[in-house]
Amino acid sequence: MAGGKKSRASGPAPPSRTLVLDNGAYTIKAGFVLGDHTDEPRIIPNCLARDRHRKVYVGSELDKCKDFGEMAFRRPVEKGFIVNWEAQKEIWDREFFDDKAPQRCDPSETRLVLAEQPNALPALQLHCDQMVFEEFGFASYCRVPGHSHTTVTPILQGRPLHPAIRRLDVGGKLLTNHLTRLLSVRHFDMRNDPYLVNEMKESACYISLDFSSDLEHSWKGTRGERRPSYLAGSAGIARDYVLPDSHTRFHGAVRDYDPTIRKKGGTAAEDVLTLRNERFAVPELLFRPSDVGMRQPGLGDLVMQSLGALPVGLWPAMLANVVCVGGNVLLENFVQRLQREVLERVPDVCIVRVARPEEPVVSTWRGAARFAVHEHVERVVVTRGEYEEFGAGWVARRFAGGVGVDS
Repeated sequence: MAGGKKSRASGPAPPSRTLVLDNGAYTIKAGFVLGDHTDEPRIIPNCLARDRHRKVYVGSELDKCKDFGEMAFRRPVEKGFIVNWEAQKEIWDREFFDDKAPQRCDPSETRLVLAEQPNALPALQLHCDQMVFEEFGFASYCRVPGHSHTTVTPILQGRPLHPAIRRLDVGGKLLTNHLTRLLSVRHFDMRNDPYLVNEMKESACYISLDFSSDLEHSWKGTRGERRPSYLAGSAGIARDYVLPDSHTRFHGAVRDYDPTIRKKGGTAAEDVLTLRNERFAVPELLFRPSDVGMRQPGLGDLVMQSLGALPVGLWPAMLANVVCVGGNVLLENFVQRLQREVLERVPDVCIVRVARPEEPVVSTWRGAARFAVHEHVERVVVTRGEYEEFGAGWVARRFAGGVGVDS
């Protein structure tokens, strides 16, 4: 009988059910793909939280919480990478594997498609592979590029061009922390209320299209002076943010600036913060991280660095198809500002088009779900048997190849 290598076709049949996870730093986007049917993704807080009464919330249990004051969080993902698998396992168990899990599945009969940060450290990828196969016991598994941080990733024919990927260490968490520091100095001590500050950032902050002008309008004047424009609301920039009281209001609310409210605290019935240049100075870090002493280029320069690592012949196609995904993209004027920043840096003959999907928060998950039903997905999927036979190095090389687009 002629010898030969055993073909993949003779192996076990692939699982019919696929769990697609976009394991972000702030939320997990999770859903199942079964044949031609794709579930709508659930958005799950990726954290363990403990309130002031020492009650612990795991993952989606946080939705039941009514009082977010002095809430302590433990997050398994830092800067886009899973660094605390003990916490991550507790969240996954509660959401997918426990008897009462909202999206319960049997990992031995399920394929996992996991979105990961591009160019992740090999040690972190190895640990992830070990957890997926040895701890959870998934039948098969694949890692695909995700976007849990601010990353510029050129893609050609379905494959990420790894040498041209660039990363900016400014994401939603850094912006929230910076806003926390500003509020704690200027208004109330918000260091124990990161959840409330994050809500404030999402509802009140915006990207400035004219930073110098907005800064001038929101300047109160020299010491002892109060400029008329400042007192009148900084040319429409000022907004009042009503803090929750944990009794009648469980979430904060933005409203128009009211100069009759006392400077600190407002009326006895509510606590009010007046936001001025914090609204645009905080998200400005995406384009000028040097404002807080970071020695990194802003997003516009980062795009140019990525282009500089590519042949000039690819520039027109890349610049005409810039797609922004993720939570920070929801900030008002983000797309317009990025397009302006890139236009200022590229040759005049180049056409720059920057677009945002209808649902940028779950766009990475939807891309991974489409990948899960790709006709050639078996080229990069690794089964548990192959992992045990060939080892982690072989797995990494297989994932790096990508599916690509046939010509």
